[in-house]
Amino acid sequence: MRAARTEGHGVAAGLSRPGLRGREAELARLRALVEAVRDGEGGAVALLLGEPGIGKTALLRETVSLARAHGFVVSHGRAEELHELAPLASLASGLLHGDPPLLSGADFADLAGHHDQRIWLVERLAQLIEERSAGTPVLIAVDDVQWADPLSRFALSVMPARLSGSPVLWLLTGREDPEPYGQGQRTTTLPLRPLPDAALTELARDVLGGDVPERVAELLDGAGGNPFLATEMLAGIEASGADGTEPPERLVLGVRDRLADLRPDTLHFLRIGSVLGRAFSLADAAALCGRPASGLSAEVDESIAAALLHDDGERLLFRHDLLRQAVYADLAPSVRRALHREAASRLVAAGRSSADAVPHLLKSAEPGDQEAIGLLDTAATDVISVMPDLAADLAVRALELVPPRAPMAYDVGERAIIALTRAGRYTQARDTGDALLARQPPLDVFARLQSVLGDTLWHLDDVHELTRRSTAALAAVTDPAIRARLTARQALARSRGRDLAAARETGERALAEAERAGDREARVLALWGLGEIALNAGDCAAAVEHHTALSVFDTAFLPEEAVARIHMDDFDTVRRTLRTAGDAPLRPAMLIWAQGTLNMALGRLDDADADLVTAERLEADLHVPGNLVNIRVNRGLLALLRGDREAARDHLAVVRATVADRPNTGNRATHRYFEAVVADADGDHATAADLVRSAQRDHPFLRWRLLRPHVVQAVGIALRGGDRNLAEALAAQAAEHATRNPSVPTAQGTAAHAAGLVNADRALLERSVRILLTGPRPLPLAAASADLGRALRAAGDPAATAALTRAHDIYAQAGADAEADRVRADPEPAARRSGRRTRSPRPRPDQGWDALTASERKVARLIAAGHTNRSAAETLVVSPHTVNTHLASIFRKLSVRSRVHLARIVLAEDDAGTATGG
Repeated sequence: MRAARTEGHGVAAGLSRPGLRGREAELARLRALVEAVRDGEGGAVALLLGEPGIGKTALLRETVSLARAHGFVVSHGRAEELHELAPLASLASGLLHGDPPLLSGADFADLAGHHDQRIWLVERLAQLIEERSAGTPVLIAVDDVQWADPLSRFALSVMPARLSGSPVLWLLTGREDPEPYGQGQRTTTLPLRPLPDAALTELARDVLGGDVPERVAELLDGAGGNPFLATEMLAGIEASGADGTEPPERLVLGVRDRLADLRPDTLHFLRIGSVLGRAFSLADAAALCGRPASGLSAEVDESIAAALLHDDGERLLFRHDLLRQAVYADLAPSVRRALHREAASRLVAAGRSSADAVPHLLKSAEPGDQEAIGLLDTAATDVISVMPDLAADLAVRALELVPPRAPMAYDVGERAIIALTRAGRYTQARDTGDALLARQPPLDVFARLQSVLGDTLWHLDDVHELTRRSTAALAAVTDPAIRARLTARQALARSRGRDLAAARETGERALAEAERAGDREARVLALWGLGEIALNAGDCAAAVEHHTALSVFDTAFLPEEAVARIHMDDFDTVRRTLRTAGDAPLRPAMLIWAQGTLNMALGRLDDADADLVTAERLEADLHVPGNLVNIRVNRGLLALLRGDREAARDHLAVVRATVADRPNTGNRATHRYFEAVVADADGDHATAADLVRSAQRDHPFLRWRLLRPHVVQAVGIALRGGDRNLAEALAAQAAEHATRNPSVPTAQGTAAHAAGLVNADRALLERSVRILLTGPRPLPLAAASADLGRALRAAGDPAATAALTRAHDIYAQAGADAEADRVRADPEPAARRSGRRTRSPRPRPDQGWDALTASERKVARLIAAGHTNRSAAETLVVSPHTVNTHLASIFRKLSVRSRVHLARIVLAEDDAGTATGG
């Protein structure tokens, strides 16, 4: 007798009906999730994982039926193995075909029109689902998620967290898959184990009736606890008995009994179908069979009668993928390859897209296959904007098929380098280019390859190699457009160097060459380079000029224009610029970074932190953390303003790890300064001064735009560290920066403030305050007022009180509690204003209503009033992504899971406020 299988199953529980034997525990957990979502407990994710045939689809269907019975709107889709090139196909298969459909055709057409903007598309899709779930719970079920197309996988990894407060249940089935679908507290993972013996016995009774003979029980051991295989075996036993000499393997693959009885034409038809995938159209199968579709009715009927195929009215489907695999496995490998290649050709001949043909080419194409190379190349171009990793794989495969000495290798290789770079696979892109260069191509080809490798090297932060290669290529190039691109790349590289005058000259030459050549790419690169050079040189007006021209030419560069204008103190124009980004910005993370930079400058620390968290999340979603150092340094500096040293150290740890991975010059300078500020806060003033000195030594401090607002702080660090020479050098730089930017109040006031500290000059400090009062930045004004107040107090001047009080109030209003406390800690005059003692800011708690920021309270009240994230964003004139961040923080601080719970808390708080007159 066999050993009983009982692991992981509550055998004592009552057995479920046929088809769900042994799945009582899993079904109970799924039922509880459905009821929790229905009852307003917020969103949830359920992952059903296991081998083919283990019962995932049966549980999914049962959950779908249960959800419908509880009033859910249901989207039930399936991913197909050969459809990964169709963006959003896996989700669309359910979203558009429910009863009623979750999305209208018009909604989906709008989404499809923006499929090249992943973040926008997923946010818009989430908005539509959020709106649909406002009055009715929603179930989104996707079967076989391991085959989902990359865009659907991206959406499924992001949207559950985005919709965690809405009544949306995500039910995904797949094989053991490490994809981070819906990671979080409300994710339930159900690994389906082999059925226990008791469930297999009940299953046998369902099929055979009566008691189960010992011989049948022994044969069922061959199913390994897999319910689908067990059912197939039982069907074979029911048809031909359990006795005989046939080995159990025949019963394990019980489908073979049915295949053996089919007519040869039907068997051939099924084999063709198995090549086309689990679901296929009769027209495609007919084309591959070389027969009219009308002539295949007998084969279709026989396949359906044998319980191998199912007709859903649009396509033919194998009843289970294991059935398709059994048919497919009977084909010799060479036959499979030939059929896949023929399928690709016939699909192309029938006018189908490259997305339909390429999956077959990946299984069949051989070196030298010109049609396959062309189709793979086209497919890579079609999907690069939305699925860059897939595009890179396709482009590399196309290059692999090109014979080594074929001239077309350079064109195909160039596109592979571009695709790999877009996918962030920079080292592979460089290696691919170098392998092509090693073949000693013609000089113009050499220059062209070096031009595209310039983008790769820029992302690798290897500006030395970029300079060397662009210089070598310029000596060989004859094509005017490629010359202009190379010159522009050279200007970009030189923007990181010391000789910015030479860099500017190179950039201007690149722009002139681009205009003469009429080359758009070269013009963009040249304007970008000139803008970078101007910002690094501290010429803010020139930076605005170049970046404005660039953003007019290419709106993807609106964030750069916004940041350049922030350096000019032109905040009103920045607000308008950010609003003109439209509903579908091409670079949402950078746009929100610009918004966060503006909020930092305005002293809106809570809003700035939310923006920075949002920008980091968006970069993480796309797996392109290019701005992570700047984001974390800003968040760390913000944490120190609030007095949260522990958070600052956490941010510093991330910065250290990131700089070790991406050690570019700007990252190193910014990192060193942040290390200095943390050391200074810890009282290690000598180390702090050494760190500022090293940043200043390697490159002038004000070269790095992130550091400019902090030059006064750096002067203070130098003075506390006993390095007067460093303090004087920093003050001199600030003065030079002010000279270059005579119309920028912050530049003028900061220079006066720095000089006032170095020279202990009250008049300069007073001048600094007067200038900064005319500017838009409150925190530099507070710092100057505090230093002026201390100087006046030391001189016994009663005007100290007004200056210190101004500093305290500005800091307190901004939420810069640590700085407010420093000012308040000064002797008594600082704490009085017109005979009234100012109140020390109360530390904000971590949990509860009082933990919410002002913006979070606004969002909470809007959501409680029935707003969607999108409508709340429109009301507050912020990005929906920022509202998402606020809402996640609100849920965490209030320990709620749904909008329903949030509405109750808001109502209670408002009632309490009314009762107390608050």
